[in-house]
Amino acid sequence: MATIDVLERNFPGRRAQLKREILLGALACFNEHGLDVTTIEMIKVRCDTSVGNIYHHFGSKEGLAAALFFSSLEDQGRLLSEYLEKAQTAQEGVSAIVYSYVDWVANQPELASFQYQGRSMVAKGPYSDELTARNRSRNQNLLNWWNVPGRRELIKSIPLELFPSLIIGQAESYCRAWLSGRVHTTPTAYRAHLAQAAWLSLGTDVQGNS
Repeated sequence: MATIDVLERNFPGRRAQLKREILLGALACFNEHGLDVTTIEMIKVRCDTSVGNIYHHFGSKEGLAAALFFSSLEDQGRLLSEYLEKAQTAQEGVSAIVYSYVDWVANQPELASFQYQGRSMVAKGPYSDELTARNRSRNQNLLNWWNVPGRRELIKSIPLELFPSLIIGQAESYCRAWLSGRVHTTPTAYRAHLAQAAWLSLGTDVQGNS
C-alpha cells in the first residue's frame, strides 16, 4: 500500500490534491535530510510549488510534520481496529496489537521512518495538545476492548502507562532496526515471535493463563 493511499484517505478529493503533493514532498525531505535540516524552501523545490501554498495549507514546518504524523496515527488506528475486531481472547488481542503494528510498519516504511523522528517535534510543538487528545482517545478505545470479563483480569495488575511498552516495545525495537538497515528480514516474518514475546512479557504462560 503506497503512502499516497494513506494521504488520500485522510485528505480525500480533488481539492486536496495539492495538499497531498506537498505532504509527499515534505515526507521525502524529512526522511532524506532530517526534520531539523529540512526547510520550507527545500520542500517548495521538491514539490514544485510556492512557499505561499505551503504556508496556506499547513502554516509552518511544524504544521506539515503534524499533518504527516497524525495521518500515520490515523492509518495505524484503522488497521488496529480491523485486527481487534477479529480477536476474542486476551492473547488474540495482544497478537492483534503486535500484528497490526508490525504489518503497518512493513507496509508503510516511509511514514514509519518519519513517525519515529517526528514524534518529538509534534509532542513539543504547537500541536502537543492535539497529540495528547488523540492519544487519549486511542488509549480509551483500547481500554474499552480490554474491559470485558476474561480480558480485564490480565491487565488489572499492570500500570496502564506501562502496558503499551510491554506489548509493543520489542516489536518497535525490531522495526526500528529494520528501517535503519541494521537487520534485513522484514518484521512480518517475525511477528508471531514478537507477539508471543509480548504475551509472555505480561506475566503469562504459553497457554494463555495470567
